[in-house]
Amino acid sequence: MESITFAQFLPAFLLTLLAGLSTGFGALIAFFSKNKSHTFLSIGLGFSAGVMVYVSFVEILNKSKLSFVTLLHSDVKGEAIALVCFFAGIALSALIDKIIPEDVNPHELKSTQELSVLHETNAQTPINHSALHRTGIFTALAITIHNFPEGFATFIAAVENVTIGLTIALAIAIHNIPEGMAVSLPIYHATGNRKKAFWYAFLSGLAEPIGAIVGFFLLLPIMGELTLGITFGVVAGIMVYISFDELLPSARVYGNAHTTIFGIVLGMFVMAISLVAFKLI
Repeated sequence: MESITFAQFLPAFLLTLLAGLSTGFGALIAFFSKNKSHTFLSIGLGFSAGVMVYVSFVEILNKSKLSFVTLLHSDVKGEAIALVCFFAGIALSALIDKIIPEDVNPHELKSTQELSVLHETNAQTPINHSALHRTGIFTALAITIHNFPEGFATFIAAVENVTIGLTIALAIAIHNIPEGMAVSLPIYHATGNRKKAFWYAFLSGLAEPIGAIVGFFLLLPIMGELTLGITFGVVAGIMVYISFDELLPSARVYGNAHTTIFGIVLGMFVMAISLVAFKLI
């Protein structure tokens, strides 16, 4: 692969930046939304999962295989090593989840009852302010760790194909919204300070563009078929893990089976159309 040009870097970085900063948008929704219906959010999370699963298996994992086939001149060996990288990406994501404490891990799903408690806390409800504040801070740290590989994945996909990158960035942005809520709500109810809660959520999203920059400078000097094969395989694994571990369970919590499957199919349909359209251009 040729060196990444500025014309490739800039849109890929901006897409990653916008995806990461959607955590701040989630904080704003948590503060000001009075709509108790989460149907749209459920569909959006299902949509994100559909996009990421489809593009991982149809496009990104296939690019990993092609890179290894070109390098090794063997279809069987190329596919086998691509699959090893794919499952390595899943294992990496699982390891990150294992390291982070369960009570502040954004991938450890909260029930609708727990979420409603955060929304409906009032003066008559006893609040452990220090515990809530600690939860918010550690959740922000946990999300920062999770956002780093997500930013890397979005950036690499956008560099290779800006159309795919745009769709993935949208999917990541949608799934970052409830993460922003998860950071801001405990801090807000602990401190009563909307600005402080917003900035914690906003800053946690900056890990995604930082992940893009780090990935760019680490990979640029050694970019080749081997690096691309490993990167695309691992990225596909990370995206599939995020989809099944967080997006789909969250979609069920915020909605039901019908809203979830509708979002999944819609996401796959949009991704399929965008891939076909890009090849026709």
